[in-house]
Amino acid sequence: MNETENLTNKELKALISLLEDDDAEVVDHVESKIKSLGTHIIPYLEFEWEGSFNPRVQKRIEELVHSLQFQLLREKLEAWKEKDGDDLLEGMWLVNTYQYPDLEYDDLKKDLEQIYYEAWLEFRTDVHPVDQVKILNSVIFNKLKFGANTKNFHSTGNSMMNVVLQTKKGNPVSLCIVYALVAQKLKLPIYGVNLPNLFVLTYKKGETQFYINAFNRGLIFSKKEVDDYVANLKLTPKDQYYEPCTNVDIVVRVLRNLSIAHEKLGNSEKVEEIKSLIEILADKAIDME
Repeated sequence: MNETENLTNKELKALISLLEDDDAEVVDHVESKIKSLGTHIIPYLEFEWEGSFNPRVQKRIEELVHSLQFQLLREKLEAWKEKDGDDLLEGMWLVNTYQYPDLEYDDLKKDLEQIYYEAWLEFRTDVHPVDQVKILNSVIFNKLKFGANTKNFHSTGNSMMNVVLQTKKGNPVSLCIVYALVAQKLKLPIYGVNLPNLFVLTYKKGETQFYINAFNRGLIFSKKEVDDYVANLKLTPKDQYYEPCTNVDIVVRVLRNLSIAHEKLGNSEKVEEIKSLIEILADKAIDME
């Protein structure tokens, strides 16, 4: 039995009513007590928020709910990391719940399955990998109209999978994630590559390897062009610029983009929260510095 269940509704109501107190010390004590009750209390807090006509109390309840939801997100992200980030979509869903806590994993899965179905209808297993990628490009970028969000490149929505799937606009990493999830469901060996300043994909199977730029409508390019790109940035070539990265690396990259987006909006508290999420994954991610 959790502590919430030991308190009656009347006691919880009395506790929440103390959020109206003018004494900051009292409010701090009450908030600590509510937080100690755990995430089970969230629905009750939301119910009390709806019944309150005091803007100050509503704001305090909102902050408490966010704090509890954020703690839950941290725990889930830790558990996802311990599974080595085996499900990229789950990792993206967890990032998504930072801004959309009520979003269900199955909602994202259904949207992606629809894209997969459209691709599966036209896909062929008897053609060269380059031609398979061209078929996928045609479905994703021509038929379904996915494309680069150049107007709002630093929008927080570019890191939110539900927004990307709804608007069909994204940044390099979010478009690559949609592409890779569909490609892998088609049994294509297509994975993310952590290039500096640009996230791309690679098709890699045996001796066959080439690269795909989802931000540029699936443009296909070679290792030589990666060499040139790295040289233009005056960087020393590293394996991570050419080889598939892990799902943990991808989610860290998404969180870094989200942090930059909030920094540009002046949301310093959110920047700090996102940095703490990155720290959870840091020991299993390749350092991009």
